[in-house]
Amino acid sequence: MRTVNIHEAKTHLSGLVEQCAKGEPFVIAKAGKPLVKVIPLNAPEPGQQKRLGFLSGQMTVPEDFDRMAGSEIEQLFGDKA
Repeated sequence: MRTVNIHEAKTHLSGLVEQCAKGEPFVIAKAGKPLVKVIPLNAPEPGQQKRLGFLSGQMTVPEDFDRMAGSEIEQLFGDKA
């Protein structure tokens, strides 16, 4: 993520805002210390990103999943262990 100092942000604000709106957030720093993060309005709110398990209960895995296509896999790789 790009970091710009306050002076650069003031000088190039319109260009930075256009880039941010296209999905390139940036950080504004003062004396090298990050102060704020600028993100587009359509970006997901913190804590609202997709999580693991979001399809929980909507899908099932067959009991023999770990044994499915076993003979085909054995033919492809053989017993070379």
